[in-house]
Amino acid sequence: MKRSHFYLKTYPEAPKDEISVNAKLLSRGGFVDKLSAGIYTILPLGWLVLKKIENIIREEMIAVGGSELLMPSLHPKENWEKTGRWKSLEDLYKLKEGDKDFALGPTHEEIISPLAKRYVSSYRDLPIYLFQFQNKFRKELRAKSGLLRGREFIMKDFYSFHRDEKGLDDYYEKMKKAYARVFERLGIGEKTYLTYASGGSFSKYSHEFQTLTEAGEDVIYICDKCSSAVNKEIIEDLRKSCPECGQRILRAEKAVEVGNIFKLMTKYSDPFNLHFADENGKQKPVLMGCYGIGLQRALGTIVEVHHDGSGIIWPENVAPFQVALIGIQGPSAETGSKSVSLWCEKIYKQLKDKGIEVLYDDRDVSVGEKFVDADLVGIPIRIVISPKTLEKKSVEVKERNKNEIRLVQVSVLNEKILKILGRNG
Repeated sequence: MKRSHFYLKTYPEAPKDEISVNAKLLSRGGFVDKLSAGIYTILPLGWLVLKKIENIIREEMIAVGGSELLMPSLHPKENWEKTGRWKSLEDLYKLKEGDKDFALGPTHEEIISPLAKRYVSSYRDLPIYLFQFQNKFRKELRAKSGLLRGREFIMKDFYSFHRDEKGLDDYYEKMKKAYARVFERLGIGEKTYLTYASGGSFSKYSHEFQTLTEAGEDVIYICDKCSSAVNKEIIEDLRKSCPECGQRILRAEKAVEVGNIFKLMTKYSDPFNLHFADENGKQKPVLMGCYGIGLQRALGTIVEVHHDGSGIIWPENVAPFQVALIGIQGPSAETGSKSVSLWCEKIYKQLKDKGIEVLYDDRDVSVGEKFVDADLVGIPIRIVISPKTLEKKSVEVKERNKNEIRLVQVSVLNEKILKILGRNG
């Protein structure tokens, strides 16, 4: 993509009302635009990142048997009354149309359970694994920390339906591993811990996936023996010991929750009479599990983990582009400038032909501005072409997370870039 054709504007300063690192850098870099507290427009550059996050999650959910669907955001009051949450859920947005009451969905248990009831009648119909990517709406009074806590956001919510506890337990363990793969691919795996949390009224524990960052609102206690953790909310109940291995937990860290998994058991199947007939024809309740990841929160967390004083440092898997291409014009339009422009076009095309995503900064602005923008936006690889490099039939290559600048021969540039990206030619 050529920068002159792409909807992108960067800013030297962050909005005055933004405090968190992710909000400052994403706003300055032209990834998001704040409409109101906890409500952000995802701009084209941010959308590229968000779609890559979504696709990584989708691939891992399909790998564990998930089938994707899309449920409505507008929910009838009756569904929420069945579970008692019409009155008990404080962050529920409610609206009225004539004499009908509706909610804007903050979650979808009240919708997925009666939907599954239409399909399930026998043990032969189970298990079922369904997931979606859907806008959620929550009346979040503490909307802050940029994209880490919002009022409207996209969530991947996944629901599993089982005939017995063994089936639920086995799948729950499978989902733990799937989530670990997701966060590894998003570039935050090393800082993300499987964290024991309260299971509420339907399970001894639930599990969160907590990523270490000073921007986090949670405190977790990490066990260095088994690399799991415990949320501060239940640490005293466990006598400061790890439920995974029994080790005393000593290290407290701030973290942000990037995902969670719950064993719902029959909490939402009972209100909707979601039952099945076993081999003997006896009616039994369906057991449920749910598994969530907020996409904007994941995006914001990646920025909190991967940045420096100059801007964002995107992991390659989620970067909006893989290469930033910049030309430095020579002092004479008859010599250096024309040659640089021709080579920029040529290299831009050959990289694209290899399937490499390139943002070519073809704007008529200073080189310094182009360099500042490239660092701010955080594209993993920067290629610079100038009269001096062309004299050596080379270009400058710099990785965003490294200080070293290398001269690379144009004849082997494709091969070198693919190698940096971990791909074969």
